[in-house]
Amino acid sequence: MNFAETYLAQLERFAERGPLPRVHALHLPPAADTPLPGDRGEFCALELDDGSLGLSYVLLDDTLARMREGEGGFSLVGADALELARAYVSGSGIMRTLGFAAANALTRCFFDRAGYRPDTSADSIGGLDPQPGERIGMIGLFTPLLGRILKSGAQLTVVELKAELAGDKDGYRVTLDPAELAGCGKVLSTSTLLLNDTLDYMLGFCRDARWFAMIGPSAGCLPDALFARGVTLVGGTWVHDREGFVDALRSGRERGDHARKCAIAADAYPGFEALLARV
Repeated sequence: MNFAETYLAQLERFAERGPLPRVHALHLPPAADTPLPGDRGEFCALELDDGSLGLSYVLLDDTLARMREGEGGFSLVGADALELARAYVSGSGIMRTLGFAAANALTRCFFDRAGYRPDTSADSIGGLDPQPGERIGMIGLFTPLLGRILKSGAQLTVVELKAELAGDKDGYRVTLDPAELAGCGKVLSTSTLLLNDTLDYMLGFCRDARWFAMIGPSAGCLPDALFARGVTLVGGTWVHDREGFVDALRSGRERGDHARKCAIAADAYPGFEALLARV
């Protein structure tokens, strides 16, 4: 099974333990004539009746525009969250994005019911610990994180989809060719791979990586199937003030006061089976 199928199968087993909360609302970032700073315009949040939030990237193709056109009109309020999550496997476009957000919201519900709290992230670069001369790969250009890696003296190769970003930069290289990840002992990846269906494809170019960190607000999924594929750390967003977070997201303000960056390392994660037994 691919990642999405494995993920959904785990949520189906969670649903067997008792009724799950239904969909309460979809929260979108504000419309803006110019891009919002950071990632404040890149993610939506799907909220369940119990307050669980699931985040998903919304800048693939015309996803955000279509969400804005139909905001409040997706018949989401009161919908079966698990049924919506199934669209992550069987849907496409906007429905796959909504399905992913629903699956991530159910993951938060699962973690809460199991009494599990991921550790707070130790740094912003997924525990990469770059060293002088090391070859490090980056999937997706994380501009705010470049300085930390480059100052270490590591060699950085960034794989991007946007042709206009390609070329040799000041201290690093941006390429459209994922084969250039060969030889990189550490890789930092965007969690967008989970949504654009390129996870296994990109991992195929990272066989030399002994450390593979996947980070991003939408990395709020069950990590078991990622760890089985060689991912070593998953870093996402853990919301501790739902009301404040939603208000900040909808207004385009900083969300840091309402959530923390969390990290789940493969060697410290109890595993789905152990957590399910607690539910």
